[in-house]
Amino acid sequence: MKELTFYPLARTPALVAACMYLEERGIRVPDRADASVTHLLLPIPKFDTEELERLRPRLDDDITFVGGNLSKGIDLLKDARYLAENAAITADCAIRLAGQGLKTVFRDLPILVIGWGRIGKCLAAQLRGLGADVTVAARKDADRAMLAALGYQAIPIEGLETCLPRYRIVFNTVPSEVVSQQQVRRCRRDCMKIDLASVRGIAGEDVLWARGLPGTMAPEAAGRLIGSTALRLAREEGQK
Repeated sequence: MKELTFYPLARTPALVAACMYLEERGIRVPDRADASVTHLLLPIPKFDTEELERLRPRLDDDITFVGGNLSKGIDLLKDARYLAENAAITADCAIRLAGQGLKTVFRDLPILVIGWGRIGKCLAAQLRGLGADVTVAARKDADRAMLAALGYQAIPIEGLETCLPRYRIVFNTVPSEVVSQQQVRRCRRDCMKIDLASVRGIAGEDVLWARGLPGTMAPEAAGRLIGSTALRLAREEGQK
């Protein structure tokens, strides 16, 4: 079996950190792409197809692509552990982003988290750890029941309009419109609205659409997660 050798398609901060992680563990990361490279690291979720075509003649035909939304290769966005840890990093970055615009502390601050998926769960837990007054909006009765059992205030997404005036920060994690322009007008004047979804869920011009936070705000953490996941999955693949 060939020695595992990784090469980044682009020198983004996250992929540079991923390569540093791999090198720290004795994995070869050459300075130039060549036929010895077994795994090509791609930026997540998108990559430069022109750059890939430029490098392709130098690479082995059996090279394995590592990235997101791939038809073949190692797709990190299909790995449950990667998705969970990336959600935790995203939540941490979202809180740091909100803190930059606040003139107060999180303790007792009324905050609404819309959605109870991976990011919503991590975000609510981290905010509660800071002492915030956290409410979570979820569609499913079962999710709201679990939220109540965990000690959160829980409301249905369909009932947001009457509750919005209460919150100082609204985080959305749902990738579809859940707060309309008309509903946004009910928010308090000093309400900070941060949308973390891949598709905008909060209408309005004063909404901060914060996609891809790990790569921009925490590239070292994001890169080390990419590196550790890529190495784990590559080794699992080699054992098949």
